[in-house]
Amino acid sequence: MKYILMSSQLKSAQNFFILCLGGSLIGLAPLFVRWSELSPSWNLCYRMFLALPFLALINFYHNGSKAFKLKSRKHLLLVLVASLAFAGDMSSWHWSLQFTSVANATIFVNTASIYMVIFAVLIFKESISKQFVLSFVLTFVGVIGLIYFSNIKSEGALMGDGIALMAAFLYATYLLIISRLGEESSINIIFYTTLFTGMFGLIFALFESREFLPSSSAQFYNLLAMAILCQVGGQFFITYSLPKIKASLGSIGLLMQPIIATIFGAIVFYEYLNFIQLGFVILALLGIYFARLEIQPTMELKHETQN
Repeated sequence: MKYILMSSQLKSAQNFFILCLGGSLIGLAPLFVRWSELSPSWNLCYRMFLALPFLALINFYHNGSKAFKLKSRKHLLLVLVASLAFAGDMSSWHWSLQFTSVANATIFVNTASIYMVIFAVLIFKESISKQFVLSFVLTFVGVIGLIYFSNIKSEGALMGDGIALMAAFLYATYLLIISRLGEESSINIIFYTTLFTGMFGLIFALFESREFLPSSSAQFYNLLAMAILCQVGGQFFITYSLPKIKASLGSIGLLMQPIIATIFGAIVFYEYLNFIQLGFVILALLGIYFARLEIQPTMELKHETQN
């Protein structure tokens, strides 16, 4: 009994770590978008379509004869709706990076965590513990502090922040739908969301610009790196782990994305962090740590219910 409980807790910790790793990889995406010379939605298309061959190979390797097969048409419809929301989110977020800082754009879009928890409580009647409230408050105090004490001012930043907030609502919709597909193979889900998101993104891109080819091999490798690290790696890890933990807890792990983006924005684009901002980064990380502590009582409750 004790061994089974410890094994369950270890798996929960592993899933939470995988979610944080996925969020961290996606946190690198603003770097690739900023380095790219293409329009925001064309960046989205390359990210999706360049990732597809790698995801197809992974799918064949892991699923064999069950590769690309979903369990029902309803699930396919959910994937289609999630992909539309994700395409809108990604295109909007890429546009926001043209006007505001990496930190602001990424932090604002990750207020999706707020919407995600609200949706989970109102729609799926999920409960939240006092411990989660503590981790939630700590994390968002850290995130809001990073915004308030920002020393980066850019022209049109308010418009960029507004676009990022609009993207947040779409991102929350995508994440919540994906979290309801735990019965499906995670690699099947990420393959189809990538395919459909690329198709929806192509519609946006055609209205944005006729310039769609990278101007150099370096530009192409930049897009390829974004596809492999952010889409194949980051989105797969999130899709794999998110259905295995509560939506409210998942919203905390996903905040690794704005933290990583803020740090690398300072290092690469000289959007420097002052000491106060560094303090809020640490505070946000503490919130993620305390969120991990919620896993133990949750898994114990599930174990008792099953027996």
